[in-house]
Amino acid sequence: MIKSKKLLALGMVAALGFAACGSDDDDSGSESNEGAAQDGDCAIGMGYDVTGRGDKSFNDAAGAALEQAESELGITFSESTPTGEGDRSARLQGLVDEGNGLVQGNGFLFFDSMTEVATNNPDTSFTIVDSVIDLPNVASLTFAEEQGSFLVGVAAALKSQSGTIGFIGGVENDLIKKFEAGYAAGAAAVNPDIEILVNYITQPPNFDGFNDPARGKEIAGSQYEAGADVIYSAAGGSGLGAFEAAVDAGAPGEVWAIGVDSDQYNLVSEELQPYILTSMLKKVDVATYNTIDAFCSGSFAAGVQVFDLSVEGVDYSTTGGFVDDIADQIDEYKAQIVAGEIEVPTTP
Repeated sequence: MIKSKKLLALGMVAALGFAACGSDDDDSGSESNEGAAQDGDCAIGMGYDVTGRGDKSFNDAAGAALEQAESELGITFSESTPTGEGDRSARLQGLVDEGNGLVQGNGFLFFDSMTEVATNNPDTSFTIVDSVIDLPNVASLTFAEEQGSFLVGVAAALKSQSGTIGFIGGVENDLIKKFEAGYAAGAAAVNPDIEILVNYITQPPNFDGFNDPARGKEIAGSQYEAGADVIYSAAGGSGLGAFEAAVDAGAPGEVWAIGVDSDQYNLVSEELQPYILTSMLKKVDVATYNTIDAFCSGSFAAGVQVFDLSVEGVDYSTTGGFVDDIADQIDEYKAQIVAGEIEVPTTP
């Protein structure tokens, strides 16, 4: 397993909430910035997951990396968002046909389509996030979500007054179970008797649970009513509904919500900010930027790259100052994980 060493030198991208650039281009449904792809010379194609830009989470982080690379590396890029499973291959192929030399599939749902398109286009480089494709032209970017989730589980248990906390997963699959497992382990490390309410919005093959804020709000409301005073959502765009449920459930400081993937305190409205205790940072932006930089410098390498706590590939946020009083305790657990003294489980 290859760990990215460049990660230590790169900071988080600050602006994660901007709109997609460009307009409809070809039949693949992709969108392009003003500098269209030029025969693979630092031209990047981005395939977002179905929620697309504006999810204030996973996809916006990848989009932020494109914007940073455009500014700092002079790349050109084009973007495409599938409408469902049926058009993923066509959209990836469309990004290839536009002349992009590096094409990213942002999420594990691109596994089948990228395997097909990468096999058929061996001269194009590809990157997939959250899955592993064993092909000589594909870099697989994976994350230790369980480690970052452990830290926010510690925060939840330390801040909980009721002794009951909640977890909401978008879709019940192996990836999201890593979030649940780490969160539960972190909370239990602080309080072995803590009660954890767990709900998933949908089951595979229905992946709508990542884009259903109304359902996320409904489930979070039920958990707050059942006594939870801190809820962690690993549910993509559905997590926004969970934040809204916190406002209805109590005053700031009485109930909390925990964000995921990006520092969601910076991405939500002022009304919601006092409820965002912390966020589990999954640095898709850093991993994406690193890969683009490697491609543009001629050092792109296929294979698996693991972004964990040891290379700051996952972490927790302190924005808002709500965990300042417990940060030393969280950091003690963090140091133990990095040192190998705590092995965080990946299954509940």
